This record gives sequence, C-alpha cells and structure tokens, in this order.
Amino acid sequence: MGNIVSIIVAGALAALAGTAIAVALRPIRAARRAEQLARIQRDFHRQREQLEAKFIDRAAATGKPRGLIWTNVAFDDDVIYVRDRRNQSLKALVAIEVSFEAVEGGGMEDVEAVSNVRAATAEFLYDGTRWCTAGRVYFNLAPSAAVKYLSADLELVAEEHAAART
Repeated sequence: MGNIVSIIVAGALAALAGTAIAVALRPIRAARRAEQLARIQRDFHRQREQLEAKFIDRAAATGKPRGLIWTNVAFDDDVIYVRDRRNQSLKALVAIEVSFEAVEGGGMEDVEAVSNVRAATAEFLYDGTRWCTAGRVYFNLAPSAAVKYLSADLELVAEEHAAART
C-alpha cells in the first residue's frame, strides 16, 4: 500500500512541476513571439517598395475590375498585421487608393465613375521565410474594416502607424 501512495505522490509532484515549468516559460515564449514579430515587421518595411511594385503588377494582371486598366496606386504608410485563423499565416494589410481608366472597346468608356479614385486594402503574405503578394485586393474596405468584415478568418496581431515609426 505504501508503494502505491509513493507512486501517486511522485506522479502528483511531477504533474505539479510540469505545470510550474509551463507557467514559468510563458513569458519567455511571449517575448520570443514578440521578437519574431518585430523582425518580420522590419523585413516587411525593408522589402516594401518591391512588394508594392509586385502587388500592382499582380493585381492589374487579374483583370479585375473587368474592363478597367490600373493606372495608379497610392499606398498608405500604416500597416495592420493579421493572422489567418485557419493556417496561422501572417498577413499585412495596407490601405490603398486606386485609379483606373477604361479598356478601349471594353464597354466601360462611357461610364463616368471610371475616373473615380477607389479606396481599397492591399494584402501581403508572410510565407514563413519572406513576404510576398498575390495581388489580392479588398475594394471599398479600409484595413480595419477588412479585419472586422473577415473576423471569422482573421485575427488582429498588431497595428503600425507611420507616425509611431518615425
């Protein structure tokens, strides 16, 4: 009987020690995640000019909106970082303003609204080693509105305002 009690006590002590270690390591894991996020954010800013150029090329190549040619894209300085709830991938969302012109013979030449500047959000993806873009655009949504609209799929990780970076 004494043997069983000793085994139970030893098991309880091991479980208690394991729990204590896990609790003690939480701040260390949190600090590592924060350090990794900061590095990923720096990488985004180092690559941003190239990413923006790739974004424009890829978004314009989609043919959306139909009958329009992308003529100008103005990127905001602020960035919102989100995590995809399904695959845990990190994304950066940036507000953009897009100008278009009608494709000749595309049926949009007589539409007055073609010349209107459109607000949208550009999406950039972190694949685990580098930033990239597929040219995905959320038209008529600011980045914060896109996060709310897609809250079932995205969770906010960080917001970066240009004024705070300078």
